[in-house]
Amino acid sequence: MTSALQMVQMIRDGETTSVALVTAALDRIAETDAALKAWVWVDRDGALAQAAAMDQLRQSGRAMGALHGVPIGLKDIIDTADMPTECGSVALAGRKPEHDAILVSRLRAAGAVILGKTATTPFAFMDPAATRNPHNLEYSPGGSSAGSAAAVAAGHIPVAIGTQTNGSVIRPASFCGVYGFKPSAGMVPRTGVLRTSETLDQVGVFARYYEDVALVGDVISEFDPADPSSFCRPRPNLLKGVSSEPPIEPNFVWFEMPYFDKLSDDSREGMMAVIDALGGQVEKLDAEGSFSGLVEAQNIIQYYEIARNLAEIREQHNDKLSPQVAKLLAHGATISDEAYQEAVGLRHGAISYFQSFFNDFDAIITPAAPGEAPLFSDGVTGNPIFSTVWTLCGLPCLTVPVLMSKNEMPIGVQLVGGAEEDDRLLRTGSWLLAELNKNQNEPEEPAQN
Repeated sequence: MTSALQMVQMIRDGETTSVALVTAALDRIAETDAALKAWVWVDRDGALAQAAAMDQLRQSGRAMGALHGVPIGLKDIIDTADMPTECGSVALAGRKPEHDAILVSRLRAAGAVILGKTATTPFAFMDPAATRNPHNLEYSPGGSSAGSAAAVAAGHIPVAIGTQTNGSVIRPASFCGVYGFKPSAGMVPRTGVLRTSETLDQVGVFARYYEDVALVGDVISEFDPADPSSFCRPRPNLLKGVSSEPPIEPNFVWFEMPYFDKLSDDSREGMMAVIDALGGQVEKLDAEGSFSGLVEAQNIIQYYEIARNLAEIREQHNDKLSPQVAKLLAHGATISDEAYQEAVGLRHGAISYFQSFFNDFDAIITPAAPGEAPLFSDGVTGNPIFSTVWTLCGLPCLTVPVLMSKNEMPIGVQLVGGAEEDDRLLRTGSWLLAELNKNQNEPEEPAQN
């Protein structure tokens, strides 16, 4: 699989065509997706027509976009006017939006070819999707962006779009061994994306190649006046961040969190090896009291808001919801306004804490997930708690696929940066990857006689 960045250059140079790239992607999907189940809708004819139009633009000498002719997938909670958006639920079977989501319009304007919709857990919430992990079909790909992570990991497409309300980009990226990037809250427009939590919902990117998360992130970043979290300020240049050298070696911090007892031995050993490889660049801090109550605050906000945003679904289609989802939505409806406002206050306090924190550190280094993916037969998507605090605060998050479990399943390392300093985070990620690669390739010291 070639990177999206390389694909655009190859089309520009006449080395290939969008039709050829899209046809190859569709063939890979046809060959493997019956077992993988990463896609819920593939628009073969529409995708080939889009690709042919992109090739015609290139041949006529007209302007080409940043994603010109590149095949891409969308999580099935992102509206498209030319194909269904069913949010992973039989309650919305056959739903066809009238308009594209804003981010889809951005992708199309940049020349991307939308192949179809990737599988999501119902309403991007609790119940697992049918999708399997491409590294081993006995394992889960995580959730809720299950299909987006799996489609990229399987080599169907170079990039895909997902969303994260707690850990739904970072965790499946870790489990599937791909790059996952969730930009700062407010960077990417959410109009046309299923609203489960207006406070916490955020859009993210999966990619097989590191530079592609920046390429796509730049394309879909835009001010959205209809989105209350969107900010009307210039956005950081993510692709420039990926390709830049830090002025000095970055400083990292490792917070020993109260929930780290959930870490697998594989993950803790791997994380400690990464920290050792970074030498004196990592400062360790005990966060036992600093973040007290934030995990519970996130749960209160998410359950309170999703219960109200899906109230119509509960009223009209409660019989089509799983017992677990119906129970959690009912619980959310019982959360008081006072408890919700208290949780929102805790969130604002945490955001204030991090506003100056990154004056001293370039990134927080932390696990992306408890360890390897859970078995599919366990019927769970994995614990999102290693993303909870960072998502609650709207901080940019990145996971890089650098560790493996004893069962040869991927484990990601997560970096967290300062709000609206996404370019700095990606620059730090580039440095980290180069440093780990350098340490890995250094020859062993010769034995002393």
